[in-house]
Amino acid sequence: MTSEKNVYRLQNLSCTSCAAKFEKNIRQIDSVEDVQLNFGASKLTVAGDASILQLEEAGAFDGIKVFPEKQRIIKQHTPFWKKRENQTTIASLVLLLAGYAVSTANGDHNWLSIALFLSAIIIGGFSLIKEGLTNLSKLEFDMSTLMTIAVIGAALIGDWAEGAVVVFLFSVSEALESYSIDKARNSITSLIEIAPTTATVLRGTNEYEVGVEDLRINDVILIKPGQKIAMDGEVIQGDSSVNQAAITGESVPVHKALGDEVFAGTLNEEGAMQVRVTKLAEDTTIAKIIHLVEEAQAEKAPTQQFIDRFARYYTPAILVTSLLIMIIPPLFMGGVWGEWFYKGLVVLVVGCPCALVISTPIAIVTAIGNAARNGVLIKGGIHLEETGQIKVVAFDKTGTLTEGRPEVTDVLTVSSLTEDQVLQQAASIEKFSQHPLASSIMRAAEKLSLELLAVNQFQSITGKGAKAVIGEHLVYVGSPNLFRETNTVEQSIEQQILALQKQGKTVMLVWSEAGLEGIIAVADQVRKSSLKVIEKLREMGKKTVMLTGDNQSTALAIGEQLGLSEVKAELLPDQKVEMIKSLTQYGKVAMVGDGVNDAPALATANIGIAMGGAGTDTALETADIALMADDLEKLPYTIKLSSRTKQIILQNISISLGLKVIALLLIIPGWLTLWMAVMADMGATVIVVLNSLRLMKNKI
Repeated sequence: MTSEKNVYRLQNLSCTSCAAKFEKNIRQIDSVEDVQLNFGASKLTVAGDASILQLEEAGAFDGIKVFPEKQRIIKQHTPFWKKRENQTTIASLVLLLAGYAVSTANGDHNWLSIALFLSAIIIGGFSLIKEGLTNLSKLEFDMSTLMTIAVIGAALIGDWAEGAVVVFLFSVSEALESYSIDKARNSITSLIEIAPTTATVLRGTNEYEVGVEDLRINDVILIKPGQKIAMDGEVIQGDSSVNQAAITGESVPVHKALGDEVFAGTLNEEGAMQVRVTKLAEDTTIAKIIHLVEEAQAEKAPTQQFIDRFARYYTPAILVTSLLIMIIPPLFMGGVWGEWFYKGLVVLVVGCPCALVISTPIAIVTAIGNAARNGVLIKGGIHLEETGQIKVVAFDKTGTLTEGRPEVTDVLTVSSLTEDQVLQQAASIEKFSQHPLASSIMRAAEKLSLELLAVNQFQSITGKGAKAVIGEHLVYVGSPNLFRETNTVEQSIEQQILALQKQGKTVMLVWSEAGLEGIIAVADQVRKSSLKVIEKLREMGKKTVMLTGDNQSTALAIGEQLGLSEVKAELLPDQKVEMIKSLTQYGKVAMVGDGVNDAPALATANIGIAMGGAGTDTALETADIALMADDLEKLPYTIKLSSRTKQIILQNISISLGLKVIALLLIIPGWLTLWMAVMADMGATVIVVLNSLRLMKNKI
């Protein structure tokens, strides 16, 4: 039976090899059953009984600090000059320059210059050499081990200056890499810090300041102007404009009034509101976003999986190659031991796969963090990579391309009744119905302030309409098909119905035993952003398809209005799945829907994209990507971000391998020195990290 899992946040986790060593050290603790380390999110999950002290001892080699997950870590800014590693690096540089000055004045091998170079090595490389020797005793070959071998090797052949330069360059590059990785991780820490830690709760007429973890469902919290909302909840008093950018990426504040949902971490801009808490602290939308983003950053993308497999064989190959270069030429080709020993050291340093190993995860971490800040939740590296390869984008119609809220567009009279009277009769019957079309008729009547008539004997006719007695007459509201069952439709009326349907409208008729009285047309309004998004996707070379259960006429009208590549109408959920499968003939397919009704199609597509993830648990849990706001314009951004990430990963891999190939070729004529090898390796690592940080830009 597996023990309870404890989750911790980490500080000072500086590199991927350090993370692997830290994880290995924790596994060696007897009471630990299993451990998972998320380098991107700097997060640790331990199954078993291990104290924080034991965990910090396991990470003492890298100065790793461990905190419980729920503890808010207060970042303490330490000035550059006060950081111990920076102080030792600067001291090493001063001693190195002094050593060069003395050797220039008095010759290369005088005792003072050697003493200065040795001091630079000891002061600047103490922690490096200590860790490297410990690793060497355990036959663990990471960057620290390789650098330690290089420094000791340089000293053994009397090249003290080279050893000092290696130590200094390694220290500088480590500092730069650590700084860059922290910048990438800020995308997560900034999310964690969005929500307040306390809230003002109302108990009767009194106000109390309490920690958010102590709040319970149905508690009422007071949100004053300028305050951040502490918990997900429902507005029960007051109204205000709320800036939801932190959750949904929307730049324009949203008006919130009685009954509206609000999210933890969003900013109340104007009025005071009372909010009834609907979720516990660990279940809020922001908490789920943080959890899912962290899980996404831990999931390895296909490229990263390949690189990890490659590095598994690459590193031992470099070690063997280095050893052979040191031994074979002196033994069998009459080479000089010192010369070939030096070249072997250079190969060892150049061959270190640091830049290659970090080339993919740093880009994935940065891109997923950028997307989260822009209201797009990407559930893993594999989905991020695949999105850029999409060739077809399939859309659900209702609530995706359209607003999902039908409105009355036409009221026509074909009797002695006025248009208002036709609408009045329809609304009087439909007030008893729960159908979305009934709601649209009620809203239209409310706008005109029409007084509803007394209704008796209401009866719903499933899938077709409704009927009721108004005054002394039995009045029907329903589809043209229901009217045709008992009546003959005049040719002119049929033409009117067909004309409205061709415009993408749903037609309802109002009639009594006296005959047809009027026609009401209802349409789901196309989103303002839909046309712009379809145009952008077309410019990107994507095939756009609408899959809907609506009738053919309505679907074709909307398809023509938006300029879609293809329209498939009157589809049942299982038929949508079959359509998704058939569309794969064009390449990878993305399905965009609401995350509930379209769940089978979303699951079948290569990438399932849910609209309006904020507040919709199903969308957050089932989709590969969730657009937190009901904003289709985030779709082209997400595809561009994916393509950009793929480009940067390929650039990173090319830089990593390209610099190594050039450096290895320079070893043959003996042009590459040990310090140049360090520059090549650590320079590649820093370039790769800085290149990945370009994905932090909001505009892709």
